Amino acid sequence: MRKLLPLIGTPSGSHPGGRSAMTCRFRCGDACFHEVPNTSSNEYVGDVIAGALSRRSMMRAAAVVTVAAAGAGAVGVAQAPQAGAVPAGAVPADAAREAGRGKAKGARGLRFTPVAPNTADAVTVPEGYRQNVVIRWGEPILRGAPAFDPERQSAKAQAGQFGYNCDFLALLPLPGERGRQLLVANHEYTDEILMFRGYDAAAPTREQVEIAWAAHGLSAVVVEEDRRTGSLAAVPRHRLNRRVTATTEFRLTGPVAGSALVKTSADPTGTKVLGTLNNCSGGVTPWGTTLHGEENFNQYFANGSRATDKRYGIGTGATERKWERFDRRFDVAQEPNEVHRFGYVVEFDPYDPDSAPRKHTALGRFKHEAATVRLTHDGRPVVYSGDDERFDYFYKFVGSKRMRHGTSRSVREHNLSLLDEGTLYVAKLTGDSPAIEIDGTGKLPGDGEFDGSGQWIPLATATAKGAVSHVEGMSAEEVFVFTRLAGDKVGATKMDRPEDIEPNPVTGKVYVALTNNSNRGVGSHPKADEANPRHANKHGHVLELTERWNRPESTRFAWSLFLVAGDPEDPATYFAGFPKDGVSPISCPDNVAFDPYGNLWISTDGAQLGSHDGLFGVATRGERRGELKQFLTVPTGAETCGPIIQDRRVLVAVQHPGEVDGASVEQPASTWPDGPGSYVRPAVVAVWRADGRDIGV
Repeated sequence: MRKLLPLIGTPSGSHPGGRSAMTCRFRCGDACFHEVPNTSSNEYVGDVIAGALSRRSMMRAAAVVTVAAAGAGAVGVAQAPQAGAVPAGAVPADAAREAGRGKAKGARGLRFTPVAPNTADAVTVPEGYRQNVVIRWGEPILRGAPAFDPERQSAKAQAGQFGYNCDFLALLPLPGERGRQLLVANHEYTDEILMFRGYDAAAPTREQVEIAWAAHGLSAVVVEEDRRTGSLAAVPRHRLNRRVTATTEFRLTGPVAGSALVKTSADPTGTKVLGTLNNCSGGVTPWGTTLHGEENFNQYFANGSRATDKRYGIGTGATERKWERFDRRFDVAQEPNEVHRFGYVVEFDPYDPDSAPRKHTALGRFKHEAATVRLTHDGRPVVYSGDDERFDYFYKFVGSKRMRHGTSRSVREHNLSLLDEGTLYVAKLTGDSPAIEIDGTGKLPGDGEFDGSGQWIPLATATAKGAVSHVEGMSAEEVFVFTRLAGDKVGATKMDRPEDIEPNPVTGKVYVALTNNSNRGVGSHPKADEANPRHANKHGHVLELTERWNRPESTRFAWSLFLVAGDPEDPATYFAGFPKDGVSPISCPDNVAFDPYGNLWISTDGAQLGSHDGLFGVATRGERRGELKQFLTVPTGAETCGPIIQDRRVLVAVQHPGEVDGASVEQPASTWPDGPGSYVRPAVVAVWRADGRDIGV
């Protein structure tokens, strides 16, 4: 039976890639409207969706979505609900009851009745599941922090409260504290129009700017389970609770520390940096720390003029937030090296509230979307990371030092240095089908699969005694600071916005989410190849890598397209060979995670199928490989982020709810999660089965 639907039309005010104009302004500095930073002649990878859907298909889609939204209890802005569960609609009652008892068909871990596409201003979950808001923007987590008052905000208060626009999430164990875990969250960016009543974008006040500085960064907060209901709640004032902001002191480590490229008037040593910005996805290390990728850092810096500034998307004029008016370090004309101190992977030790977070320069400088870790057979770390830009690359770092086991201070300090020594690589992919068979429509080539081989090209190696460049014409320091240019020089493969990259803990295969690229094959932009086989790629795809001998340190790999996203009725889509009449529509894959059974879970950003963004699970092996099912949707204007899939609980970060063109505090597009009369607030949501059993079994 056909479960979900597609196209009702392009969402109001949508920009290339599916985001609203407001999201583009505040999240990435209108990256989709800037000239593509990568102008090298490297091979491209991606192409066009075949034609438009038929009128009949569109009408059927619109009808099903309308019914689904009604059945799901969808409500408008004027009657937004409290954060209670909203069951899926448009499914037979007997099927819903079966789902509630865990009898829905599917791979183990995915046995739930899919949520229908909808536009409800709510988090919509499957029948038989429950949810609660774990923590919202502004809730106090540190001692002395006041309760949230949106009409009386202050920088001091925000520095002790949960930050804005949560993205990556990690849940870590707390030995000795039964029922409690340690939640770590990224706070990617701020949307001042939705934060401050009467906000004047042309003339922000110093207090508003300092509140925004405090709302960026990271939060660590202990959460506790209510064993009677299954809900999670924050534990305020716990000794491990912590805020890291845009003004917290960081250590710059690795081969660039102390380089002339990162010295500033405020830090002539080139080893201390204030703050972290635009933290998107991340990862958890085997030694118990968290990693956080600094992504669209370019948008915070004004008055760029150098070729390297242009390659990183640094604008030539003022910024959207006007921070350069209040701190000269955000003005490249005054502090040309400050921008070189952002765009790294941050390591945070949540178990030591007094520790200084680190920026690891050996992992390269670019728009890090993620940083996920696996170990080699002899215990060395391998870190995967994507550069979230149209036509840019994805990378891995192979460490040279082995992880040590234990909890002593010396062991912990050793493990905190693991990402400072090793080799940084960039990916080059080659297809195995004749070029004439890759026509940009998404039609499968003659061998029935988009696949091929690849190699990891070394860029530079960092050691305790110094660093060595493998790129002709660039020093090692230049490679690590201007990593994009190094990728250009060695001929890396240009991708359609490589985002989250994660190894499957069951199979060892590596999955790369490629969100979209509306410029692929359009005008003078390069055309498709086998790794990104569609022009005007507005829906994205997911790449599956198999490292040679399944060893993460290998320099060779095989690859195939696991999913080609979009409406299943579109012939350009592909779901690992699974019958397309049995899958949910999906658009714009972003963050990925795995459940205990090796199923891939995908959250979306900017979906272009007429429904809100959501979270999807898909089987990666067995006879149901490629069967994709939607687990939840998020409210109006929101993006699904930071999924965590545990045995009995799923967590998501609901980022930028209400971020719709024309919205403001005075005219909200969403009133989630607290209903009419309240500010819209980004938040973390937990979902669990009402009967207390494992998810999807």
